Amino acid sequence: MIFVPYHLDERLSGLEADLPAAPGTTVTAELAEGDVWARLAALYDRVADVVAAQETTPIVISGDCTVSLAAVTGLQRAGEDVGVVWFDAHGDVQTLETTTSGYIGGMPLRLLVGYRRELIAERLGLRAVPEERAVLAGARDLDPAEIEYLARATLMQYNIDAIRPPDGKFLVHVDLDVVDPSELPGLMYPVGGGPSADALLTSVRELVATGRVAGLDIACTWRPDGGNAQRRNLIAALTKSL
Repeated sequence: MIFVPYHLDERLSGLEADLPAAPGTTVTAELAEGDVWARLAALYDRVADVVAAQETTPIVISGDCTVSLAAVTGLQRAGEDVGVVWFDAHGDVQTLETTTSGYIGGMPLRLLVGYRRELIAERLGLRAVPEERAVLAGARDLDPAEIEYLARATLMQYNIDAIRPPDGKFLVHVDLDVVDPSELPGLMYPVGGGPSADALLTSVRELVATGRVAGLDIACTWRPDGGNAQRRNLIAALTKSL
């Protein structure tokens, strides 16, 4: 388990209370003042090196979805050519030009498939994941700009009980807010109408059964508040699925 206790470039205190066990590695970095993209690249370069060095299937746990950029970079550094299956209540395909909030955490899937490579991909040496090898599952809170993009993109959308994974090996990214908030308290951006935790676990296990999962990236998108048994149990079950 590779633990990255950050939400974007903010170091989080207490997130480890939701982990089911002590992480094998905790990755931190001294982040200089200034450009947020440079700050993220400094952290993600370290995370990518740790991922690349793993002798078993890497599991990355963090406080946001953008760490997925590091996870994919690390797998690429290890010689893997990966697609991605992206579980999330949100689309995460915003851009700097379309976002109304300016929140970078709404952009990582779009960054992975090649948007504005100069922002962070080029700094990491991250190769774009082809859209046709990216799958979005469980998304139900989409802004108009995201709907427009997804309508024309070759990126595929599925309900979590009917996923067709991409060809070849792939990273499974799970933003835990994909689960209905009635089952998972304290989410930063809760969206009703989601699947149960059991349905999510079933879907992830089916993907693992393909034998093509190259890594698991889990985003704990809640503010740390001393730990919660429901959260710990879900993270434990996801990690054991590998």
